[in-house]
Amino acid sequence: MEPSIGITDTNRLAVANELAKLLSDEYVLFTKTKNAHWNIEGADFYEKHKFFENQFGELHQLIDDLAERIRSLGHYNSATLKNFLALTHLSETKEGGNDSKAFIKDLLVDHESIIIHCRENALRFASEFKDIGSSDFVVGLLKNHEKMAWLLRAHLGLISH
Repeated sequence: MEPSIGITDTNRLAVANELAKLLSDEYVLFTKTKNAHWNIEGADFYEKHKFFENQFGELHQLIDDLAERIRSLGHYNSATLKNFLALTHLSETKEGGNDSKAFIKDLLVDHESIIIHCRENALRFASEFKDIGSSDFVVGLLKNHEKMAWLLRAHLGLISH
């Protein structure tokens, strides 16, 4: 049964398609963060190993919430790696070695890319598609990624006063 939530079928589909792209980005970022957790090397191994563990834990919850948001709009998630890679804005490869600085720089770029897409979608969802619920949802995602990006920048010493 299709949801009767005050959003046209066309608009629900458009929002679900954009959310599927965000879901793909989240899944790729989750995988890259797991990679950092598993492969970190250096004198700060233990600290960064735990740091990346915390970050992928947060991403895991965001992924689940995002997939459920898509379902609440009456659409299914195409949860295959092939589909995630086809829809993502992110690159699954990273630059640099297995030291914390290389991992953090790479992950920071991805978080900032997701922040930009969330900001664009929040405005579009509310104005163009008349879906303030999904707009509010991606604002929440944006805030989570802003905090995670801030923590990454702090580890690089890139916080300005």
